[in-house]
Order: sequence, then C-alpha cells, then structure tokens
Amino acid sequence: MTASMKKSLRRLLAAAVMLAFTTDAGGAFAATQLCYRGVNLSGAEYGERGGVINVNYTYPSEQTVRYFAEKGMNTIRLPFRWERLQPVLGASFDGDELKRLKDAVDLIQKHGMAVVLDPHNYAYYDKTQLKQPPATDLAFGDFWARLAVEFSNRKGVAFGLMNEPHDLKAPDWLELANTAIRSIRTVGARNLVLVPGTNWTGAHSWSVDVLGGGANGTVMLGVKDPLDFYAFEFHQYLDSDSSGTHPVCDGTDNAVKGMNDVTDWLRKNGKRGFLGEFGVAANDGCLDGLGQMLHVMDANSDVWLGWTYWAAGDWWPPEEPLNVQPRNGRDKPQMKVLAEDLSRKSPLAASCALVRPAK
Repeated sequence: MTASMKKSLRRLLAAAVMLAFTTDAGGAFAATQLCYRGVNLSGAEYGERGGVINVNYTYPSEQTVRYFAEKGMNTIRLPFRWERLQPVLGASFDGDELKRLKDAVDLIQKHGMAVVLDPHNYAYYDKTQLKQPPATDLAFGDFWARLAVEFSNRKGVAFGLMNEPHDLKAPDWLELANTAIRSIRTVGARNLVLVPGTNWTGAHSWSVDVLGGGANGTVMLGVKDPLDFYAFEFHQYLDSDSSGTHPVCDGTDNAVKGMNDVTDWLRKNGKRGFLGEFGVAANDGCLDGLGQMLHVMDANSDVWLGWTYWAAGDWWPPEEPLNVQPRNGRDKPQMKVLAEDLSRKSPLAASCALVRPAK
C-alpha cells in the first residue's frame, strides 16, 4: 500500500468514526445544518380549563398548517393546557381533549412536519405552583408518564417538558424535570426531551442566579436522563426586558450576546440547544435583529438543534406585533427573513432523529 493510499484510508476511517459519533443520538451532536425550523401555532392554550373548543380555544386549522409547511418549515411547537387534558391530577386524561391533541399531531405530520408537544403552563397547574400540593413532583411525573404512553416512540414527536417555568429556584425545577424524564423513560418512550430552565428559560440570563439556589447554567447540568437523549430549550426575545411584549428591539445586543454565551456553554458541556421561542415586530431594526439570531444558530449547528418562532395561529390578532399568521393572503414581513433561512435545507441527517433507536 502506497503512502497516499494509507493517507486516504486514514481519512476514510476518521470520517467513519465521526459519522458514528454524530449519528449516535446521545449527548454529543453535530450536523451540517439545523435540523428543525418552524413556528409555534398558538391557540390550544387559550382560555380557562373549562373552555369550549372553537369558542374559547382552538387547535390549528389545516389551512394554517399547510401554509407554514409550504413555506419550508418542518416543525410545529404545539402549545396546550395541562388542566384541560388532565382535569384531575393523577387521573386519566379527558378522552375528548386527548383526541383533539392527537388529531392535531396527525394533521401536522400529514404535512410532513415534526411536533414539539408543549404543556404551556409556566410550571403551574391552575393557580398552584409546581411542587406545592397537589401539584407535586409525583403529579408532574404522572402527567408525563401518561402523555409519553400516548406518543411513545412516535417518529417526529418531541416532548417539551414545560413552557417557561418561573418563580421556582433552579434546584426545585431540576428535581421536577428529572422526575418527568424518569417517568418518560420508565414507560419506554425514547422521544427527545426538551428541558427548559427556570426564570423563563432565557438565554440572556442562563448563567445568572436570579432567584437564589444557583444559575440554570450550573444547576441544570444535573439533568439525569437514562438515555442521554435530551436538549436544553431556550427562549429569547429582543426587547429591553427580553419579554417579547414590546414592538421595539432595543435589547438586540443583549439577546445576541445571550445566544452566543449559551452556544459556548452548550459546546463546552457537550449539550444541545433548541430555541423554542423568539420573535420580533416588523420594523427594520427588529428584522435585522431577527437575522442576527438566526445567524448564531446557523453558524453553530453542531450544538443547535433548531428553532420555532413565536408565534402564529388562526386566532392571533393582526395587530399583534410578533404575529406571522398571514392575513388576506399576504405574508408578514418577518416571514421574508425566516424564509431566507428556510431556503438553506437538505434531507435530515440521521442525527436529527427525534426518537432514539432501540438497542
């Protein structure tokens, strides 16, 4: 064997090792581009628990799902209310509401899109904060065991543990998260789990101890998953207080810095990230900031799994600044920026799978 042949063989072996490393759906992750790009379709989380379907709350219509699929998006984050699905803690799900949720997932997947299930409860059940009776760790684990059974190992379905926990110290939220993950794995579900931090899971505050007890960036390294098949979910808005409630983007520099900081944190700790919520108003400064946020993730696809923009939905009012729901057949300006990012796509790599293969 010549020297050049030996050199080529070494390169092939190195490539094979790297392929095995990146397609092992464990803690390590690498891809040539982001796996998942999409939008939150808001509506099923609306109203009080006793609301009437299509009067007080709604699931996405096929027209809306089709629109975003045709734009090139491949993921829907699907918010819903825990209390409506499980009216009594520790008890069976409401059969009608479970069917609505399953029908929505079927509809989204019919259009070739993945689904992130999102109990949109902010670490509360009704007005009771998690860890307080009756909304205990065991109740949260029971909920996730039941939900995991319904969607266990379903291709293209990821489990978002909770939308924006807040007012909970990081160690308390970590205990809740680990209880839920343990319940999910106990029932045999190998779906990817998206784990937020507390304090609204902001990227900009990930390394700041806001509530006492430690920062997310320190405490959440204690996540325990028997399959090591999870990613951290971040949210990041571009207004001054990172709330997404203002039509200006005077916090863009802080938001981009936060994204870069958590990118470094993910890489340092061998973790993956998913940006579950971000959004901007339709002015030039905000649209530029939106492009900067997308660039951070595109340039670091070795640690970023993808994103879902906040938000759209059939009932979103046209005057809502962040809204990208089309009106009268016209795209919102934000969609132009998002669509430029969506144009850079290729078939999903094996490392993008949302269900870990059985061994």
